[in-house]
Amino acid sequence: MLVESDAHQTRIAVLEEDRPTEVFVERHRHRGVVGNLYLGRVTRVLPGMQAAFVDIGLERDAFLYVSDAGASLTTLEELESGESEVADFEPRDEAPTIDELLKAGQELLVQVIKDPLPNKGARVSTQVTLPGRYLVLLPTVRHLGVSRRIEDEEERQRLRGILEELQIPGAPAGAGGPCPYGLIVRTAGEGKSREELEPDLAYLSTLWLRLRDTAAAAGAPTLIHSDLDLARRVVRDLFSPSFSVLWVDGEETFQRIVEFLDQVQPGLAARVRLHRQEGSLFERFGVEEEIAAALRSKVWLKSGGYIVINPTEALVAIDVNTGRYVGQHNLEDTVLRTNLEAVREIVRQIRLRDLGGIIVIDLIDMVEQEHRDRVFAALADELRKDRSKNKVLNISDFGLVELTRKRSRTNLERLFTQPCPYCEGSGRIQSLSTICLNLRRELLRLDRPPLERELLLRVHPDVARALQGEERAILDELERELGVPVLLRGDPELHHERFDILEG
Repeated sequence: MLVESDAHQTRIAVLEEDRPTEVFVERHRHRGVVGNLYLGRVTRVLPGMQAAFVDIGLERDAFLYVSDAGASLTTLEELESGESEVADFEPRDEAPTIDELLKAGQELLVQVIKDPLPNKGARVSTQVTLPGRYLVLLPTVRHLGVSRRIEDEEERQRLRGILEELQIPGAPAGAGGPCPYGLIVRTAGEGKSREELEPDLAYLSTLWLRLRDTAAAAGAPTLIHSDLDLARRVVRDLFSPSFSVLWVDGEETFQRIVEFLDQVQPGLAARVRLHRQEGSLFERFGVEEEIAAALRSKVWLKSGGYIVINPTEALVAIDVNTGRYVGQHNLEDTVLRTNLEAVREIVRQIRLRDLGGIIVIDLIDMVEQEHRDRVFAALADELRKDRSKNKVLNISDFGLVELTRKRSRTNLERLFTQPCPYCEGSGRIQSLSTICLNLRRELLRLDRPPLERELLLRVHPDVARALQGEERAILDELERELGVPVLLRGDPELHHERFDILEG
């Protein structure tokens, strides 16, 4: 793990086999709000959408779905460590509707579960989750669970037994009984004893009581609690004995991380190293190049094949091509090898770019079912490394693989880029022929007195060259119709599709 921090931003990269698979960025002036708790006020209830808008003090009102507002466990499945199990609340024949749960003007404590997007407010939930190192505290629902990533059934049963017996440390003997809150054991809790889990519970329960008292004394809309800064949050959630080293560029951040690990997992503090060499940590490990490549649509494979990644409003389309790879034996073998290499790189790119929503992968067509099974198995194996919740469907008869992936933060493309002011995000502008014909149409329909001298047109140099070359017929027609010479002035600062008319 690499952590780079300066006065303006913190960047973190997770490397597997010396190649980055995940990148996290936090601009200090624009910190994300996922995990933050707010005392909000309901501004509108929308029965037709079974949702409500909640003012939490941000630029746009937050969005609250009914499934995130009632006594439901559906959102627990979206937690990094979630597993849906039976909870201790009274069942209802029918789930409550949004207008039964909420009224305009009502104040309520909500937690952000998705950052706002340029055209959408944040998504919030009334089901508060407070993550620790080994446990997640669920103060608003009685639910006990174990991370799905802990697969050994005997270990799961052992941890579940500990959860049922856990008491809040410091409570009077015989007064509290089992912990009154919901709890989930995180992946890092595998193999931990009751004595190791209790300090986590003590910290989280104390934190919750303090937040509850703060909210009771506050007025909406108010920020009640901010999650940890990015460096400590990622270290808390990801750093484990499976990491060989954690390099930190920035002495202040290094001290914060070491102090944090001394509190939550002292055995890992020795693996943290301060980067003292000249130059950037990201440049030293090649992360800058990988980020630049992740902002391009085409990704080359080592074999000579390539993949093309095209995010759209509705889904992300990924296409696999053999490119320069011609194989050594036969076409089917070439296709198989390209697809196997491609699916590994595709999953890495999905994680690196943090692509979410619906993702469609167009593999090269394979004739043999055995080859399809091998490629799908390789894809499934790679997806198991992904911490984000995903679901994948088998390869279709057309060679397509559809998968969904949970998205909770701003992806790499939105974080590092903005829409092109020329094409407004379409990726294309009008062709030179189209621009010349549009210019002709605009000039011929102008309602103006006859010109006595020449007409001067200020256009982009590419348009000027087209009018003097392959589109010369348009320029000749304009001179005939207008009755004056038409002069061209090239201006590289001018948009391709714009022009100015200046009389000589």
